[in-house]
Amino acid sequence: MSKRVEKISSFKTFDNVDLVYRAWEPEVKKDGPKKALIVIHRGHEHSGRLIDLIDGINQPEFYAFGYDSRGHGKSPGPRGYAPSFAHIVKDLDTFVNFISKEYGIEMQNIFVVANSVGAVVCSAWVHDYAPQIRGMALAAPAFQVKLYVPAALPGCRLLDAIKHPAFISSYVKSKFLTHDPEEQKKYDSDPLITPDIAVNILVGLFDTGCRVVSDAGAIHTPTIVFSAGSDWVVSNKPQKQFFDGLSSKKKEYIVLDGFYHGVLYEKDKKVPFGHIHRFINECFAAPVESVDLVRADKEGYTFNEYEQLKKGEVSLFNKINYMIQVASMKTLGSLAEGIRVGYKYGFDSGISLDHVYKNKARGWLGIGQIIDYFYINAVGWKGIRARRVHIREALDYAIQDLIKQGRPVRIMDIGSGPGRYLLETAKKYEKNDVKVLLRDYSEANVNEGKAIAKELGVTNSEHMQADAFDPETYQKQSFRPNILIASGLFELFPSNEMVNKAIEGASAILEDKGYIVYTGQPWHPQLEMIAQTLPNREGEMWVMRRRTQKEMDQLFKRVGAKKIDMKIDQWGIFTVATATYDKK
Repeated sequence: MSKRVEKISSFKTFDNVDLVYRAWEPEVKKDGPKKALIVIHRGHEHSGRLIDLIDGINQPEFYAFGYDSRGHGKSPGPRGYAPSFAHIVKDLDTFVNFISKEYGIEMQNIFVVANSVGAVVCSAWVHDYAPQIRGMALAAPAFQVKLYVPAALPGCRLLDAIKHPAFISSYVKSKFLTHDPEEQKKYDSDPLITPDIAVNILVGLFDTGCRVVSDAGAIHTPTIVFSAGSDWVVSNKPQKQFFDGLSSKKKEYIVLDGFYHGVLYEKDKKVPFGHIHRFINECFAAPVESVDLVRADKEGYTFNEYEQLKKGEVSLFNKINYMIQVASMKTLGSLAEGIRVGYKYGFDSGISLDHVYKNKARGWLGIGQIIDYFYINAVGWKGIRARRVHIREALDYAIQDLIKQGRPVRIMDIGSGPGRYLLETAKKYEKNDVKVLLRDYSEANVNEGKAIAKELGVTNSEHMQADAFDPETYQKQSFRPNILIASGLFELFPSNEMVNKAIEGASAILEDKGYIVYTGQPWHPQLEMIAQTLPNREGEMWVMRRRTQKEMDQLFKRVGAKKIDMKIDQWGIFTVATATYDKK
């Protein structure tokens, strides 16, 4: 019987759903900063089953927390369902930030333990949101579920496309999770454990697992990974690939021979508990692990990837494939408006993006419209449109907060392109004291922005042709913002020196206690294809250097920005961060 006293409550997650959570105060109170252990339950399960794990890990001076994922335990929603896997990851981000604020526990004093599906959620969160936690323990992460039915994954994708939500029942029985008869009985008799899982979540789990494993180098968090030696549920190979790819200075990989998938509920669970206990102590005994990514444009993980892309060395199969794509785009593809605009102005140009934002297929001779439909619905462009939605949400938050404070709202986008989304926002708030400045280096973009403003009837906008990377241009302008936007701009330039000039120049004229909204592209599934097939605004091949979210956050933190929220699309491509600004 645990000595800890359990408190059950709820927190409101990012989309206003109330999720149930459990809190256990420390058994031993000590002076000094509070520390917390956050434990994430497996798929199908709930936080009511976590207390034995917390006691087993044996950190009596730590607060401990767990929550019921949406569609699980006592939390609401259809069993095993969420709108997307990204919702589940964002729920974790919301929960950890809630705990940090509610209990006064700094992020750097939080350690996360997660099993199976929960471990994929945790690793995706650390990858996408770059939280400054002390470390994480991942037990048998379900990066790749073993699907014993032939063509199960394509079948799930098809089912999800024609019926949403659709559900399947898990084949996983307690006898495949643990050798312990008592734990098997507990699992089988627990009414809150559901065998159901939504098909979109199963597909999202697979896609997210593949993404995180392939891009583990973006993670620097101290990590210990456990693989079950006799795992009938998930594959072990991706777990080792993930571990090998981690950029973390402190990391461990432990194979638990003979263990089934539910390693933290196994007969010999004291073994992983002991390792986690030791690893936590080591993490907290050492200074917070930090890495300076300001030079990531000159060395390291994404720099090496960028240099490889510039060389253009691809397999013969891919080379032929890309040549066919280019030939098709320059012939039949030219009937599609999006492709025509891309070749004329550059596929990364503001005018090209404006066509994508409109999300309306246009072309000639019928076939052109069909081609354009598939073009604007490529995953990267869908991510771009999701980014626009997230920017609008971030702007609404910042604008409404400044209005509540009784402050006039002045918004500046340092590289806006035509700026349709910002002009629509200006129109939305035209009855308030809200004005916007759209800056762009391109005369064509500035003129297009003026035309859109006229089309929308916007009267509270200014348009300026200026170089975002020239600090002097900011000092020369009379417009002084309290909301600064850097959207889709830095993704086009690999140099951090250039980006630092833009950030320092723009933030120098930003009001104290203002806001910064900045975007990032920590991952993209088509970097090689884009580099081989699409010209940029300069007429050269469009080769991008990704910036991990940790790198982006560091670049803005240097000038006094503190990230308070972040959003990411369901494919994990584009992020939108909101930061408060304290002038240094």
